[in-house]
Amino acid sequence: MLILASGSPRRRELLSYIQPDFKVVILPTSEDFLPGTPPNIIVETLALRKACAVQKLHPHDTIIGADTIVVLDGKIFEKPENEAHACEMLKTLSGREHQVFTGVAILNPDSKSVFSEETLVRFTKLTAKEITAYVATGEPLDKAGGYGIQGLGATLVESICGDFYNVMGLPVCRLAKELRREENYGK
Repeated sequence: MLILASGSPRRRELLSYIQPDFKVVILPTSEDFLPGTPPNIIVETLALRKACAVQKLHPHDTIIGADTIVVLDGKIFEKPENEAHACEMLKTLSGREHQVFTGVAILNPDSKSVFSEETLVRFTKLTAKEITAYVATGEPLDKAGGYGIQGLGATLVESICGDFYNVMGLPVCRLAKELRREENYGK
C-alpha cells in the first residue's frame, strides 16, 4: 500500500495523478531545524521526518513524506501566521524572483530515496490594493510563501523556471520516476 504522510489537499491531488490508490496518514513531527541549514537540506529532512514517523506504524508499506518552503535572499517564508503577515510576505516577494524547494522522502521496507527539487518563481510588481484583495480571499493563509500558484495566486506569478507542480507542493515528474525506480528495486 502507498501512504502519503501529508495532510495537504494539493499533495493528495498531485499524488493521484501518479497513483490513484493510496491512503493518507498524518502524524505530528518536529519542524525545527538549525539556523543556516541549506533550504534543500531543510525540506529533505522535514520530508524524511514525516515519512519515518508513519513508517513506524506501517513498516511494510511505501511511505511518501514531503515538505515545501519558499526562500528569498536566504530567508524562509513558511505559512503566514495571519492576514497581516501574508500581506508582508507578498509585499516582499512583489516584483522579485524567489525559490521554491520541495523535499520528498520515499521509504519502503527495502529502500529509501530522499531528494529535493527547486523551482524559480518571479512575481509581477504588486500594488498594495492587489495584495490586500488577494489576502482577503483567504487563499494565502495555508500556503508556504503566502500564495497558491494553482489558484488565484496564479495572477501574481510572472514566470517560473522549473517544475510547476513543485510550487504546488509535489514534484510530480521526479516523484513518478522515483516510484518507478522503487518498484523495480531488487527485481
